[in-house]
Amino acid sequence: MPGSGILDNDVLTFPPVELALDDELAAIVLAVPLVRDAHRLAAWTGARAVTEAGLPTETDSAAAAGALGVPPSRLGLLWVVAVNGRLIEITKEVARPGPGFTDPMEFWDGVVMDVLDRTDDQLGAGLTGSAVIDEHLTEILATMYSVRDGMAFTALASGILQAHEVGCEARPAELRRLRLSLPAELSGAMELLRYCGLIEIARDELAGDLVRLTPPGVWAVRRDLLREGHDAPSLREVAGLAELSAGELVDALLAGRASASAATLWLERRAPEEAARDLIKIAASGNAAQRGTAGTILEELGPEAAPAVREALDEPMMWRYAAAWLGVRDLEAPALGGGDGAWVAVDTLAALLYLNTRLDSAAKLDILGEDLLSLVPEMGAADHPDTLAVLELLGKHHPDVVVAKAARKTAMKARSR
Repeated sequence: MPGSGILDNDVLTFPPVELALDDELAAIVLAVPLVRDAHRLAAWTGARAVTEAGLPTETDSAAAAGALGVPPSRLGLLWVVAVNGRLIEITKEVARPGPGFTDPMEFWDGVVMDVLDRTDDQLGAGLTGSAVIDEHLTEILATMYSVRDGMAFTALASGILQAHEVGCEARPAELRRLRLSLPAELSGAMELLRYCGLIEIARDELAGDLVRLTPPGVWAVRRDLLREGHDAPSLREVAGLAELSAGELVDALLAGRASASAATLWLERRAPEEAARDLIKIAASGNAAQRGTAGTILEELGPEAAPAVREALDEPMMWRYAAAWLGVRDLEAPALGGGDGAWVAVDTLAALLYLNTRLDSAAKLDILGEDLLSLVPEMGAADHPDTLAVLELLGKHHPDVVVAKAARKTAMKARSR
C-alpha cells in the first residue's frame, strides 16, 4: 500500500472487529465487480502482444474497455490486478492466460494493495481522480474501520477537510475551494471503492447515505493495520482474554500476549467498581511494572469506580496514584507534595527493571522528559523499595551525562544513609 500503510502515526489501538469466516469472505471476494472484471479481462485477452512495459497496446486497451463495458480509466487497474493476481501471465512481450490463484484471501490482499497503490500514481489520475481524497484515503478507511455502523457523507467530508487542514497545512483559499468540490469528488470516490469491493453504501432515513466497509473490506484494512504494527484484534482473539482475572490480564499485557483492546473489552464485561478493586489489589501488591500496567487500565474507568479508588488511599504503594486519579476527575482527594512527585518518578522508571527491555534505551529512560534532572536529587529521599536500583540505572545508562552524573551522586548519598 502507499506510503507506510494505513496510517503513519505511532502504534494505534482499534476496537475489536467480528470477522466473517474465510469461506464466506472468499465467496464475496469472487463476486466483487473489480475481481469479476479482472477475470473477464483475462479471458478477453487470451494470448496477444503487449508493449515493452508489459501493458496492452492503446488499440487493445480501447477494444477491451468497449468489450467489457468498463470506463477506459479503469482498465489500467484491471490489468494490474489481473497480472499481479496471476490471471494473466506476461512472457517475452506476450500476454497469455496465467495459472490463477490458490488462496482467495491472499489474492484479495494483493488486490487491495494494488488498488491503494494507485493513490501514489503521480503520472496518471491516481485512484479516485481527487488528489485530496487519494492523499487521505488510508486515514478514511481506518476511520471507517473504527466506526463499523457507517458514516454519513457529510461527516466523512468534514473529517477529510479537517485532516487536510491540520496534516497538510492547507490555506483558507484551498479549503474554500475544497468545500465546494469535495462532495462531488467524494461521491465519485465512494462509488469507485464500492466497485472495488471495499465499501458498501446504505440509505438511512435520518442520516442519508451511510458508507461502511464491506466484510472483505474489514478483513483487508485489518490485515494492513496489523502489517504496520497497530493493535487491531478480532473479537475471537480478545474474547478469551476478557475472562482472565485482573492479575492474569496484567501479566498477559506485560508479556505481549494481550493488547490494549483486550483490556477495554475486559473492563466492558465488569462493573466499574469491581474492576477497579481487582486492579488496585494487583497494583498495591505487585512490582512497578504491574502497578503501571494496572494503573493504565484503571485510567479508562470513570467516576463510577471512585469508591474502590478511594479505598486505595490507604495503600502505601497506591495512594498517590489514587489521589491523582480522583483529582483529575474533580473528586475530593488529598493533595500531593513535592516528595510525592519524586516517588512517582522512581516508580515510573522502576517499571523498566521488571520488563524484558534494553535498559540503555534513551527513549525509555527519557519518559519523564526535562523534569528528570530536577527530580533526581529528590528521588534519593523517596521511600520506595526500588529507589537505589533506579538511580543506579540512570547513572549507568542515561544518555545525558548531566543526568547520569546527578544520579550517581544521589545514589552515593542514598547508599550512605
